[in-house]
Amino acid sequence: MAKRAAPVLHRDNPDKEPLSGHVKVTPEDWLNVARDLLISEGVAGVKVLAIGERLGVSRSSFYWYFKGRNHLLEALLDDWEARNTAPILDHCELPAANISWAVCNFFRCFVDPDLFDASLDFAVREWSRRDGKVRNRIDAADAQRLAAVTAMFERHGFSAYEAEARARILYFMQCGYHALEVREPMQARTARLEGYLLGFTGVEPDPEAVAAARAFAEGKMLY
Repeated sequence: MAKRAAPVLHRDNPDKEPLSGHVKVTPEDWLNVARDLLISEGVAGVKVLAIGERLGVSRSSFYWYFKGRNHLLEALLDDWEARNTAPILDHCELPAANISWAVCNFFRCFVDPDLFDASLDFAVREWSRRDGKVRNRIDAADAQRLAAVTAMFERHGFSAYEAEARARILYFMQCGYHALEVREPMQARTARLEGYLLGFTGVEPDPEAVAAARAFAEGKMLY
């Protein structure tokens, strides 16, 4: 997986409105650096002092935006759900002519880092091993994601039983793919697309869906 770029601060981003007065950083800056530390160092590395040093501000400015470290950690979990769960739910509900198109919509989340941050998902799962409340958030998110994929199969004529079974195969395979940090050229990955679709759905793939998905994935060139 490609090395992550450091988050761009609001003050260094020409696309953002200039900061006014004595404001040097925004709540988003604190959250972005906290996310970066969570991924690179684990939750133990998410410390107010360390974030302040990265931002070049005193830790006192942190309290303009957050009540304390626990408040920041809750914001990180909310951010993770917005970044990684919401796009999956949305893509499972996109209009699709058939199950090939529907599954290819689901696949888009896992080849586009703007739709799913695999490193962030892994970091939150690691965090959950030591925190029961975070484990509950993980379990709830997985249940939401599975329900969305199951409903996607049901909309395309699969029975409730088969839809749930295929959803679990599809979702857990995709999670495992990222957990194992499989490294391969995108072209090699997309070369198996017809076989993946047949295996996941039991239906001969729609050539137009395959072509569109292959073009989208290879355009991302993650590997």
